[in-house]
Amino acid sequence: MNIPVIVLCAVFVLIAVRRVGKLHFGLWQIMLLGAVAVLVTGQIGPREALGAIDPDIMLFLFGVFVVGQALEESGYLFHFSYLAFRRAGSADGLILSILFGFGLASAFLMNDTLAVIGTPLVLLLAKQHRMSPKVLLLALAFAVTIGSVASPIGNPQNLLVAIHGRMPNPFVEFFRHLALPTVISLFAAFFILKFFYRESFHGDALVHVRHDLRDKPLARLARLSLILIMLLVVAKLVLVFTLPQIDFRLTWIALIAAAPIIFLSPKRWRIVRHIDWRTLVFFAAMFVLMESVWMSGLFQSLMARGNLDPASIGMIFAVSVLLSQLVSNVPLVALYLPMLMHAGVSTRELLALASGATLAGNLFILGAASNVIIIQNAERKGGHSLSFVEFARVGIPLTLVNVLVYWLFLVLF
Repeated sequence: MNIPVIVLCAVFVLIAVRRVGKLHFGLWQIMLLGAVAVLVTGQIGPREALGAIDPDIMLFLFGVFVVGQALEESGYLFHFSYLAFRRAGSADGLILSILFGFGLASAFLMNDTLAVIGTPLVLLLAKQHRMSPKVLLLALAFAVTIGSVASPIGNPQNLLVAIHGRMPNPFVEFFRHLALPTVISLFAAFFILKFFYRESFHGDALVHVRHDLRDKPLARLARLSLILIMLLVVAKLVLVFTLPQIDFRLTWIALIAAAPIIFLSPKRWRIVRHIDWRTLVFFAAMFVLMESVWMSGLFQSLMARGNLDPASIGMIFAVSVLLSQLVSNVPLVALYLPMLMHAGVSTRELLALASGATLAGNLFILGAASNVIIIQNAERKGGHSLSFVEFARVGIPLTLVNVLVYWLFLVLF
């Protein structure tokens, strides 16, 4: 009996129903229960559990959460929303602006960062224009996932493939093969959202309201943090492909960007208290549960027994999309990439791995960290949520379309 896999299945079921009798569970509580279950049953030891928690990701999220909280509390985020979306005159225009605006930004600023910043912004837009928060939250989730496919720095798994896949010109290769299918996939997200949420695509003209800054000194620090993020991303981009021996981690970007707020703002403790600690607990617990599942050896044995070609583009998409739901996309890429390199694959197969592991985020809630960040933030800030079924009924057809589009471009062009 494979207890970690049974616990993982139970976690999936609980995430789908979110309620047992009169008890309502948050995502973080469900994942924490799963981690406790594998610890108590001895499927993973305390030392292995602590070792499974990735400090880089935890510190990265902490830094980004601090910046996001300062942007929101100062009012700068809502002030910026007017400047960014004032030209969207209809519901169609607004949703397209969210999809393509956040999609383009996620190619360069990391999708998790934009998930943190974008959630309160789209909740404000939904309230302001009497639109369903669910459709705008879904648009944000799909935008930051799809948009991040097109760049080697759009997400951690792409960066892993670009560096360890030894691509000679990663930006050129990603853009040449993945830019057009990314644009097509963003349009596909728009039409699929419109199919499922017709009532939100009303024909009324949108009237945008300019928001004043609530705390100008904090707004200045928050704006400085945003500028630091953009400058440091450019610096990382230069270092990755000119001086790869210098390990300039994403964690440093997030912590340096948060430094002005933590050290210079008199509201530092209030901001730290109000960041999304629940999501940090969720990810710590997820690392523990996923490590126990991987230690069980089930998926390694299934892959070893199969008679299918693991280096074919179709199989790469299938494995990366499905297994990323269970062991997370970054560890999956880290394990799958050496196998592909040993098989002597071309750039197209490497790009299939990067895009498949990323598009996995559109299938189910647990397929991407950005999904969890968006849903937990929405629940905490506005009392809005997306259930497993609500996400999946849109995410499954969208993922099928996405994978088909990227597969066709990588195979035929």
